[in-house]
Amino acid sequence: MAARSNARKRAFQILFEADQRGTGVRNVLADWIRHARSDDRQPPVSEYTMQLVEGYADHVRRIDELIAAYAVGWTLDRMPVADRNIVRLGAYELIWEDGTPDAVAIDEAVQLAKEFSTDDSPSFVNGLLGRFKDLKPSLRRD
Repeated sequence: MAARSNARKRAFQILFEADQRGTGVRNVLADWIRHARSDDRQPPVSEYTMQLVEGYADHVRRIDELIAAYAVGWTLDRMPVADRNIVRLGAYELIWEDGTPDAVAIDEAVQLAKEFSTDDSPSFVNGLLGRFKDLKPSLRRD
């Protein structure tokens, strides 16, 4: 697996864990880093994983506003936990990570949905992030 794909997968897992635990993503990220340093069996948390998690944390309110506004028929609370966090991560990378091509951000999110969620999730993730891509210039405000 490519290094960036692996970093995205780990960032998703951190967002998912934080959502399940009801705690901040920075707390979970710190736990993952601490475990990696104290247990040789745990792989280190990559710089790109940290960048994605920190970037998401910086824009969490705006990302959730966008998802709530554009996820037709779904509220954040009703959305499957995996889908919610895949879209959160994908939205951050798509809108604020200038070094990632839009198509890559969307494709990687769709791949996470295929691996971690339902059969309907890849098309949901693709559609919502595609909408964000189309509206990207107007969405990027802090």
